[in-house]
Amino acid sequence: MTFPPLRPLFIAIALTALAGAARAETILFVGNSFTFGATSPVLRYRPEQVTDLNKEGIGGVPAIFKVLTFQAGLDYQVSLETSPGKNFDWHLANRLPLIDRPWDVVILQGQSTLDLERPGDPTRIIESGRQLSDVLGKRNPAARIYYQATWSRADLTYAKPSPWRGKPIAAMARDVRAGYDRARAVSPAVRGVLPVGEAWTRAMEAGVADPNPYDGLTFGQVDLWGWDQYHASAAGYYLSALVTFGAVTGRDPRSFGEREVAAYELGLSPAQATGLQNAAYEQLKAEGLLADPAGF
Repeated sequence: MTFPPLRPLFIAIALTALAGAARAETILFVGNSFTFGATSPVLRYRPEQVTDLNKEGIGGVPAIFKVLTFQAGLDYQVSLETSPGKNFDWHLANRLPLIDRPWDVVILQGQSTLDLERPGDPTRIIESGRQLSDVLGKRNPAARIYYQATWSRADLTYAKPSPWRGKPIAAMARDVRAGYDRARAVSPAVRGVLPVGEAWTRAMEAGVADPNPYDGLTFGQVDLWGWDQYHASAAGYYLSALVTFGAVTGRDPRSFGEREVAAYELGLSPAQATGLQNAAYEQLKAEGLLADPAGF
């Protein structure tokens, strides 16, 4: 069996060594199962590479982000604080002593429907997001804080009663993004919104991903959802990490190419890896989030 060359890792080691004693940037991921990688091998992916503040042995999307930044020659100390099904108000009430630190970068991901009791209503995220980001912004006024807008759920679009049932698959992602945009408008500490859900939609529109897992998987397309059609597959979480990487670093995710290490380790084909990298790039470019489109 022939394994892909690990040259990107060796290059990253050399670049990190050249950086000398430069201080690593700290990044905190706050979220729920959409961040920790439920229903996929991402949940336990490289947990030794990150610091799980809850000490649950989770790697998740933060670990993919760490592997990506390492290959790009960047030094990030990655931490996460996650709990299933939780929104921002829960982290405020139950985990503030863990996360109230002067982070350089913070990624805040809330409930997949914006509000569990009132799906589609952004009121709770608007208020609790402002409170949480204000606390973290006061600890480090220079912190780059982002909300993460997540993906359309296939189960709520095609199968279960919801505000999105029967609508196009892009509808839920648009509504979630609109909710976070409203939250950002009243959250002065928040720099922007990471368009993860819209990158998922773009992957479907480009023919990289299948838009409807209930009618069978189209040959040559990847399923972004996990077995519950709710959480993500390894491919879906990989796309989430690519968007986060590009927005936080300004680097072009296409620069990794087909031999990117995390994609290989998670079982993605070279074509799937590059297709998802292209989808992330196109969404990031459309929103002006790439400072270095030429690569690294």
